[in-house]
Amino acid sequence: MERKRIVVVGMGYAGIPVALSLAVTGKWDVTGIDVLKQKVESLNRGELPLRGKEPHLPQMLQKCLHDGTFRATTDFSPVEDAYAVLINVQTPVDEMGVPDYTHLKAAAEGVGRHLRSGTLVILESTVAPGTTEGVLKPILERASGLSCPKDFLLAYSYERVMVGRLVHNLKNYPRIVGGVNEESTERAVEIYRSIVSAEILTSDILTAEVAKTVENAYRDVNIAFANEVALLCESLGVDAYRVRELVNSLPYDPSQPHANPIRNMHIPGAGVGGHCLPKDSLLLIYSARSSGRFEVDAPLMSLSRRLNDYMPVHMFRLAKAALKRAGVDIAGARVTVLGYAFLQDSDDPRNSPAESFIKLMLFSGAGVKVHDPFVSEDSVPKGAIFTRDLEEALKGSDLAVIFTAHSVYRDIDPRQMKGLMRRAVVVDGRALFRGKESELEDAGVLYISLGRGDTLLDITP
Repeated sequence: MERKRIVVVGMGYAGIPVALSLAVTGKWDVTGIDVLKQKVESLNRGELPLRGKEPHLPQMLQKCLHDGTFRATTDFSPVEDAYAVLINVQTPVDEMGVPDYTHLKAAAEGVGRHLRSGTLVILESTVAPGTTEGVLKPILERASGLSCPKDFLLAYSYERVMVGRLVHNLKNYPRIVGGVNEESTERAVEIYRSIVSAEILTSDILTAEVAKTVENAYRDVNIAFANEVALLCESLGVDAYRVRELVNSLPYDPSQPHANPIRNMHIPGAGVGGHCLPKDSLLLIYSARSSGRFEVDAPLMSLSRRLNDYMPVHMFRLAKAALKRAGVDIAGARVTVLGYAFLQDSDDPRNSPAESFIKLMLFSGAGVKVHDPFVSEDSVPKGAIFTRDLEEALKGSDLAVIFTAHSVYRDIDPRQMKGLMRRAVVVDGRALFRGKESELEDAGVLYISLGRGDTLLDITP
């Protein structure tokens, strides 16, 4: 039986795992499209353009290339004989929270020029609600000369991938599918059933778009709550992480589901990064405001965004106070930033919370070295020195600031740190060394952790 072709546009953190998951089944002939020639060539050589730890993906790529079920290209012509086209491109927002559809519009034009009757187009990118039918559909119709749904089908089905768990989440988490009509929904469900072992839920397109932005807004708000608790605990001289353990001790009680006492307070941290959480609540708010019927200013989501964006600034204030306690002026201080990726053991630097911290340090006259085992050198702000050598990063430093909980940092020997650094001061934004306080103290390391008030640093301006 001849395999049907599926085209996946956008070979990034969402596009690569879905493309390879489909191809590895042997049921589909999958073509990945990306505008970056270097990325395409890397995939066709069998090399993932993702540097972080991604279980299963390297083996899947090798198998698909060997079996001839996957190839990558910069050319949109494979769309001409595609059974379905999946679009996975970025939709960032500007400083006012307005979505930037540059990538989506370019992808839609490329697909539309080669679109044929009977093809299903699925948008998987996170977008402002209303985008699939209000932005993507008109471009496809104009570029192709076809009409939806009379000539081609259209659906929205968002990804739930997380860096470091791309394949796992794609396979094991429920999938939401919304089609422009019943046939669009059924065709999309057919495709996802070949790779998703969990439940597939259906809705209309707009509801599915809203659900995606709400999922990430929900997480962003919860992180903001944890961060606010951390700031309060610092002021009160209390350990926020112990508070979290006590709060989360409430159990799941199935006897009263409607009054379930369970708590799941998040872990506070140095900031929120990545492509999704910093913008998805803004996409939702933008769409609601654009409707002309939005009565409130979404204060909860908006303030949560502001608080999470503030956390790197608070880290700067902690770092400045820690240096002062060690007798070091921030102007001329040597500062090491450990971790630039937004998530541990990943190579994704998008919206890294470390970026604003580094810029504040540089503006204050400090010298900054950045260590990260995964990200590329061109990711970090100009003026900072980048290295993948951990010893070199710590050598001669007055202060080490942990922004990313990479596994390699968990094994740092406090005595070695003391020997390498000019002043052994650590500000921990991820509670990475929590539980090792006595070991750090015995080694002569001044340890300050976000969310712990036992040190009661003076961080007043």
